[in-house]
Amino acid sequence: MSTSTERLRDPQQRAERATRILDVAADLLLRHGYRRVTIDDVAAGADIGKGTVYLHWKTREQLFGAVFAREVLYAMDELRQALRQDPRTCLLRNFARAYFLAITNRPLLHGFLLQDPHLLGKLTSSPDTARDDRHGNMARAYLELLAEHGLLRDDMHADELGYAYQATFEGFLRAEGAQGAAPAGGPEQRADLLARTVQRAFEREPAIPDTTLTDLAATIVTLLSDLIDADRTDSGIPAA
Repeated sequence: MSTSTERLRDPQQRAERATRILDVAADLLLRHGYRRVTIDDVAAGADIGKGTVYLHWKTREQLFGAVFAREVLYAMDELRQALRQDPRTCLLRNFARAYFLAITNRPLLHGFLLQDPHLLGKLTSSPDTARDDRHGNMARAYLELLAEHGLLRDDMHADELGYAYQATFEGFLRAEGAQGAAPAGGPEQRADLLARTVQRAFEREPAIPDTTLTDLAATIVTLLSDLIDADRTDSGIPAA
């Protein structure tokens, strides 16, 4: 058995190599866009053979899909950390603010969510239905938890509120990428504006004990953790 074959079977080394491949692919995609980046480019940047890339991802689309999935994982993990540090992040306005900044601070992810045709190419026409279902179920579970605690307005059906909130959030993301559309100031100021908009449109302000908020935040952390684990497994992304 060759030394290289032995290295392939070492889980730690395999994970490190997969991470290096994803790092190189992410950098190339951000700089050149989907159409101009090849597996040969990624292999050369990672200082490995082209065939080695295919040991991890069978197609170019799977590799680049994993890059974007990892960007989403990073943003969700940042949101999870915010919930752990401050339970009030579980409130819809604060949740929206934290996630907005997690996305806008990652140009590659921002382009992915806006379906930038230069950046994504064919990936925009190849949705991951299972992944989309998981994320949709998590979003509904989150809003249901808020509603159960009286933290959302009660004159809208849950589906209507969820649709309106998503449209608001995505509208802010799109305005962030539109030339001349965003108001003066940086992303922090626009995140504050998003939070105020969400608060006025969708929230109620009942008195709620700090212990209840802490428990609610912990439950949402669990929902996010389950989602992160499932996405990581499906995309073949090594644990950090």
